[in-house]
Amino acid sequence: MSVLAVTRLELRRLFVRPLAWVLAALTLAELAWRFVLLLGAFLANQIKLGATPSGPGYTDLVAVPILSSFLTAGVIPFGLIEMALVIVPVLTMASIAGERTQGTLPLLFGTGLPASRIVLGKYLALLLWLVLWLLLAIAMPLSIAHGVHLDTGKFAAATLGTALALATLAAIGVACSAFSSHPAIAAVASLMIGLALIGVNSGAQMAGIDNGAINWLALSTHLETLLRGLVSTSDVLWFVLVIVFALALATRRLAADKERG
Repeated sequence: MSVLAVTRLELRRLFVRPLAWVLAALTLAELAWRFVLLLGAFLANQIKLGATPSGPGYTDLVAVPILSSFLTAGVIPFGLIEMALVIVPVLTMASIAGERTQGTLPLLFGTGLPASRIVLGKYLALLLWLVLWLLLAIAMPLSIAHGVHLDTGKFAAATLGTALALATLAAIGVACSAFSSHPAIAAVASLMIGLALIGVNSGAQMAGIDNGAINWLALSTHLETLLRGLVSTSDVLWFVLVIVFALALATRRLAADKERG
C-alpha cells in the first residue's frame, strides 16, 4: 500500500458519502447567488464607475469578492474563504479521528505504511476535493471574462492566496483530527484555530499593533496581501511553513499511536 492508495481510499470515502456532495452543492449554490448579486451591483453602477477611470472594476468588485467578503470589505457576506472556515473542519474531522472512533486505525497500521505516508495520503485526498471546489468557484467570474476587463494577474494572485489558505486549513484540520478522540472535537478545534488565525490580526490592529509578531502570525495578514494582487515570497513561505508544521504534528501523533499499538 502506498501514499496514492491511501489517497484513492480517502477520495472514495469522500465521494461515496453524501456529506461531501451536500456541502459542495450548498456552497456552490451560495457562491452562485453571491456572484449574481455582485454582478448585478456592478452593472447597476456602470455610469458611476465610468466617471472614475482609476476606480475599481470587475476584478475588484466581482471576481475577487467571490473568494472573500471579510478580507475584501465586501458588503455581501460569505465568500469562499469564509465558508472554508466551516467547511474544511467538517471535511477533515473524520480523516483520522473517524478511523480511531470506528476502530479501523489498526488496519492502516497493519499495512506497514509509516505514519507520514498515511497522513500525506489523507491530506492529498482532501486537498484534491478543495482544489476542485475552488476551480468550480472561480469558473463563475471567468465565465464572462470575455465581455469584461478582468485583471488576470490580480485574479491569479488572489486565486493562489485562496488555494494556499485552503491547503493550510486542511493541514490544520488533519492535525486536529490526529490529536482528537472524536471527529466532533476535531471539527471544533480546527474551526477555532482557523477563526483565531483570521481574527487575531484585526484584534491586534484595534489594540494599536500593526507590524508586530502577532500580525505576522495571522493568516489574514498574508492572505490579504495576495488578495490585493501582490505575491510575496515571504507570504507564500508562511503558508508552506504552517502546512509542514501541522502535517509534522499529525505524523508525530500518529506515529506515537502506532508505537502504542
